[in-house]
Amino acid sequence: MKLIIHGGFFSESSTNQETKKAKQDALGHIATLGHEYLKTHTALETVVYTIALLEDNELFNAGIGSQIQSDGKVRLSASLMDGKTEKFSGVINIEDVKNPIEIAQSLLVYDDKVLSGEGAQKFARDNGFTYFDPITAQRKSEYEAKVNQQNNKGTVGCVALDGEGNLAAGTSTGGKGFEIPCRVSDSATVAGNYANQFAGISCTGVGEDIVSGALAAKIVTRVTDGFLLKDACDKSFNELKAFDGFAGVIGITSAGEIYHCDLHPYMVWAAFDVNLQVFS
Repeated sequence: MKLIIHGGFFSESSTNQETKKAKQDALGHIATLGHEYLKTHTALETVVYTIALLEDNELFNAGIGSQIQSDGKVRLSASLMDGKTEKFSGVINIEDVKNPIEIAQSLLVYDDKVLSGEGAQKFARDNGFTYFDPITAQRKSEYEAKVNQQNNKGTVGCVALDGEGNLAAGTSTGGKGFEIPCRVSDSATVAGNYANQFAGISCTGVGEDIVSGALAAKIVTRVTDGFLLKDACDKSFNELKAFDGFAGVIGITSAGEIYHCDLHPYMVWAAFDVNLQVFS
């Protein structure tokens, strides 16, 4: 049983060591809770549980504390992929909910598995997900002062391998901040989140670059074709150089290989294999 999570890039203030440590501590705590949960639950259930914990922590740009778009609204995107069934589900630009990853989970049993905007919100309400305002005082202050126009790259993600050898991956984001309303990121696409019976990948970074590189699906495909996870990541990241792409990934294979790769020294992530590891 293995689990790896990320909290996106530490781009808000690379010199703020207090915030950086708080994120590292939070990731360590959440990874420990997620790994304990994994002992009695499937990889899919664990990914949803763990990402919901990340969404509930305002240190991260997903769920509570998400970035505000240019029209003053928070719109959330999240996706989930079950490596066992190879089914993908997600919500894009959904408003006024607390845990978009749980709504993505609910969509797995439907024929229509990816919903956006008002349709996603109506589905959420029809399925018992009540109104919730994810804007925190800090995000509101930042928005009003327009101090976060430097293209934030925070997202959260989780990949888990359970005791039965099944993989799952999930990703959730509040966007980059001050973007054009309803801009679509990679997080609810197979470019940003992908899993099958061989590997699971969750991405963070510049969504447009990740989509252009088809990053998560490409890495998983290469592992499926026989690449080691590290080699698949390294080759795929090398291909991002063609358009100066910016990204980070976490991943696990069915063989138990666990790996992370990024293009920025301030990506924060944690893994629980035999012991907890927290890095940035």
